[in-house]
Amino acid sequence: MDHHLTILALNAGLLLLAYLVIYPGFRVRNLGQMIVIDIGLTGFALFVAWWLYGGQGLSFSLILFDTNWAVFLIVTMLAMEWALFSNYCKRHGIEMFPDPARPSGDD
Repeated sequence: MDHHLTILALNAGLLLLAYLVIYPGFRVRNLGQMIVIDIGLTGFALFVAWWLYGGQGLSFSLILFDTNWAVFLIVTMLAMEWALFSNYCKRHGIEMFPDPARPSGDD
């Protein structure tokens, strides 16, 4: 499998796991919980990609420029996740940009 497709498949698999299993299963309903889980999943993806491609000097194309595996993984993960993230937030009433002046009601 092409190294681009391997990372894209890894990203897609982890995002499906997050949005179909982890978030609904743990009933994640606030931005803080989502961020912590996303950092963990992205860290896991970076570890797997490092294990596969670290030190190999492969070039990954992001259409406008070439980069290394880590930048490719992070940029494509963000691009793939944005639609899922915004849809999940809307569906569950999670404010993506909460107003700090307004009380959250979590007290």
